[in-house]
Parts: sequence; C-alpha cells; structure tokens
Amino acid sequence: MKANEVLIRYGEIFLKSEPVRKIFEKKLADNIKHALKRGKIKFTLRRERGRIFVETGVDKACEDLQKVLGIVSVSPCYHLKTARLEEIRKFCEKNYEDWIKPRQSFAVRARRIGKHPYTSRDLENEIGKVIERKVTLENPDVTISVEIRDRETYISTKTVKCFGGLPVSTSGKVVALLSGGIDSPVASFLAMKRGCKAVFVHFHSFPLVSKRSIEKVKELVKVLNMYQFRSVVYLVPFQEIQMAIKASIEPKYRIILYRRMMFRIAEEVAKVENAKALVTGESLAQVSSQTLTNMATIEEATALPVLRPLVGMDKNEIVEMAKKIGTYEISIKPQEDCCTLFVPKHPATKSNPEAVKKLEKKLKVREMVKKAVKEAERIKI
Repeated sequence: MKANEVLIRYGEIFLKSEPVRKIFEKKLADNIKHALKRGKIKFTLRRERGRIFVETGVDKACEDLQKVLGIVSVSPCYHLKTARLEEIRKFCEKNYEDWIKPRQSFAVRARRIGKHPYTSRDLENEIGKVIERKVTLENPDVTISVEIRDRETYISTKTVKCFGGLPVSTSGKVVALLSGGIDSPVASFLAMKRGCKAVFVHFHSFPLVSKRSIEKVKELVKVLNMYQFRSVVYLVPFQEIQMAIKASIEPKYRIILYRRMMFRIAEEVAKVENAKALVTGESLAQVSSQTLTNMATIEEATALPVLRPLVGMDKNEIVEMAKKIGTYEISIKPQEDCCTLFVPKHPATKSNPEAVKKLEKKLKVREMVKKAVKEAERIKI
C-alpha cells in the first residue's frame, strides 16, 4: 500500500500572534498550491492547526514541496479515518514489512490532539508489539510516526527536511543586486527564506563585454524562481558610468564609486517596485570593497536599509549553500563581470564618505543615475 497524503510541517509561523499566524498560514498554503500547480500535480489541500495536508501523488509532490519556503519538513503518510487503537494496530501489523527490512531496527513515536481512551505511550507500545523487528529507541533505522488528530490518524515512516523560514512575500519586497557570481544568488535566496519577495537588478557592460553575464543572470533567476515562482529583473547598462568614473577618478577609489552608483540606481528601482530594502552578496572582508569602512561608505549613498545575509559566512559556507539551492553550477560559468573592468591593482581598503563625496563632485551623479534607470530593461522571468 502506498502513502496517499503528504503531511506538511511548519515551524516559526506557529509562534506568531494569532492574527499574523493566520495571514502567514494562508500565504504558505497559497504558495504550496502554486508550487503543485506549477508541477502539474492534482491535489486537494486542507489546513489544520499546525499542519497542512495534501492529498495527491506523493513522490512528485514531496519533491516540489521541498522548494516551498516556510515548510520545515514533509512526510508521505497514510491517512486512516479512525482513531481506534485496534484498527491502527492492525494497519501497522499488515504493512510494517513494507516499511522495515528484516535487519533494520525501528521505534514508534506517537502524538495526539484531542481526547482518546489511551495515552501516546499506550499507542507506541501496542504498535511495537505487532512489529517483528528489533526495537531501538535511540537512532533507529526507521521511525514510525503516528499522529492522531481527534478521529483521524496519520502514519509516516519518512521525513524529508526542507528549508524552513517564512513564506515568500510575508516580509515585503526587496531589490537584490545580482551579479552572476556565487554570492549574490545565495544572498537573494536567504532573503527569500526570511519571507522577502526579491526584485533583481543586474548591472552589465554590454557592448564593452559580451552578453554572457546577462544570460547567466537569466539562468540564475530561473533557478531562484523555484523558491519565489515569478521574478522581475532589471538589466541596467553600466558601461557609460564606468567610463565616466575611469576618466575622472583616481584608480584606487573606482570600485567604491561603482558600488555607490549601483546602490543609487537600485534605490530608484526600489521606488518604482515599492521595495523597502536592498540585498547584496557582500561578506565581510572578502574583497577590498567589503571592509567595514568601505561598506559604510558605499551604504551611505542610499537611504534604504542594506541587507547582507552573507556578512558572517566564509566562502566555503556560501559555496555549499549555492550547491544546495542549485545555483552553483551556473554561477561558476565564465563571464566578464562589469566590476572587473578597469579594476586597479591596489584598490582602497579604507575610505570615508566625505572624501568620496568630494570625488563624486567631478561626476554628474544625478543625471547618470536617471539615464541608467531610464535605459534599464525590465523583464519578467
């Protein structure tokens, strides 16, 4: 007998106040429906306190549900429309050989919601008696989970961990700067995991370089769409700004000025998209522009909060996360990054906003930002 439902668990949503929890649960349910419909899966969904159940073809559904942020874990389960101990025990006796191989150990874990003429311990003991396998309470090969909710019973033997977090869009909208490298897609994902809907901005230097970075970003967004479904991407031409900075600014400050201009442009995009913060892939002290003083100088160019989900992560941690979410293989494809053009051998690692502002007086900052936003291509993926 195959499992006929998927039990969906969520975590911190349950800790919210009741009005907020209801909003978040509804959004999570909507995102689950969207994910299953995208996968062309037929299903029936119902919500109960602390759980969501989906009646569907189990295997494909579990695969798609792993990418729905806000879900802590999913379990294929057997739904019995009874809470009678004898019937539950008979069902387990009839099916346990499909769940547990002869040399595997097992344990039974039970929880109940509602009133029943037996305890959870009684339930565990009675099921354990009819299973002719070795019992191991610590680290068993198979755990039989039995969840009774009033007059319904759900039995599962497998739990698939998911990303957890909060449902996408419950925390508002952000603008994520997406370079095409390893870091920025991971930062975008982590912002999504905290409930943000990301609008992407990519700065490119075509025709000074090829369109390779643009194509990579489109591929990356398609992967990130597995977690937020649909995305808006702004492709911003940056070559004229770079050329102007190169012509007017001493080499060691160029990267800082590039980044300040990017933040200003991203802020204008945020106004259009009604986003409330910027997201970057910066990790503290990873490169010259990511020292504390330089990050402060760069951030001073925008009035919006700048979220840096990777700030405390090292490169190995970021790479592992990139592999986990599916962006790594795309990110390592070669490209000509706009920030690598005209990079000095010895960029400044310390700066202050006032000194940089004086340098920017050589540039027509407002006009440059306005022109870049106007020439940006807005696409939906």
